Amino acid sequence: MTLTGIIFLLLIGVVLILVEIFLIPGIGAVGVLGALMMLVGVYLAYQIEVIYGHIAFLSSVVFLGCSGMLAFRAKTWDRFSLKSELTGKVNLIDEQIIHVGDKGVAISKLAPAGKARINEKLYEVHSKYGLLENNTTIEVNKIETNKIIVIKSE
Repeated sequence: MTLTGIIFLLLIGVVLILVEIFLIPGIGAVGVLGALMMLVGVYLAYQIEVIYGHIAFLSSVVFLGCSGMLAFRAKTWDRFSLKSELTGKVNLIDEQIIHVGDKGVAISKLAPAGKARINEKLYEVHSKYGLLENNTTIEVNKIETNKIIVIKSE
């Protein structure tokens, strides 16, 4: 292979690695292919002459180091990071409003967890004995710290 072909191989490898860093997150086939092309280019440069191999190796290392620093300095990863916040909250059980023995209605299927209306408020509840269908009359069986355990009411 000629020196021009090796330079072309190295440049294609560099472009593929840049595409992997800036456009396609993760370690995928494009980045692996780019790295393999660069390794083959360096190997072939050493086959022509040692000085060409050294130049190809050093330029590849310098380029990859600079592109890595550029990727982190330019905050490239901010484009891929999650910025939304969770707004849900756990049950805030007021001991004056809900008691063991209170009755309510399952608003959704309890399999084993779901929504129920107890004393005119919505709560996330857990069925003690498995699946309960929607619109089933339920009864509070146990109240843990932030968990309401219910059973089918009779």
